[in-house]
Amino acid sequence: MLPLPAGQEIQVVPHRGLLRHAPENTLANFRACLELGMGFEFDVQRAGDGALVCIHDDTLDRTTNGKGRVADTPLASIRELDAGAWFHPRFKGERVPTVEEVLALVAAHRRKGVLVAVDLKAAHVEAEVAALAQRLGALERLLFIGRAIGEPAVRANIMKQCPKAACAALANTPADFDAALEAADASWVYFRFVPTPGLMERVHKAGKKGFIAGVTVAGVEPANWKAAAAAGIDGLLTDHPLEWHEASRPPRPKP
Repeated sequence: MLPLPAGQEIQVVPHRGLLRHAPENTLANFRACLELGMGFEFDVQRAGDGALVCIHDDTLDRTTNGKGRVADTPLASIRELDAGAWFHPRFKGERVPTVEEVLALVAAHRRKGVLVAVDLKAAHVEAEVAALAQRLGALERLLFIGRAIGEPAVRANIMKQCPKAACAALANTPADFDAALEAADASWVYFRFVPTPGLMERVHKAGKKGFIAGVTVAGVEPANWKAAAAAGIDGLLTDHPLEWHEASRPPRPKP
């Protein structure tokens, strides 16, 4: 079991949604996450006509029945593709969603306390995504990652557009921690290593939050999950969110 300290709540964020149970980066997947009380992580690319779409790769080949670069394909052509049948026949007909559709889904969700991580894959999309999220009423649930974690200019563009947006700054190793914590345009520290309780205490004293992602927690990693929880992490990105919840659930009462 993975006991959490009393009163502690960790926002577990499914990577590309429930990618082991439904086709990644689709509305069917994201709806399932929200119904289970979780947020999700989604990816932002730009189509050939400038439209913002939700797909991980820069090509269509792996997760649709199409071929070619996303950046060379107009939205109308992308929307004709099947983004679900490759995963399982029951998902046949799922489409590559637009970023607007994803953000509208987030905004319409009634349950509070979900965290949605926005992985900015494409360049020069951040201000547009932030403005769209603000207009739709989804901004307060978002954490901007991807290009934002390592490029101060991206964070600056987001904050200029939406000063209340939440951005993360990267601490790839312990040596990077001080700079990430001191980033004035980031309200979260993005850890790629399991932080110590002392580091998380400094994060919280600074009025910020800690988010962990990467190989230490992406797989089924109960030891690292437990250590991150014990340190006081606020958000965790994993490919195995259901296993996390199973491990962290209190013991069932005996019949």
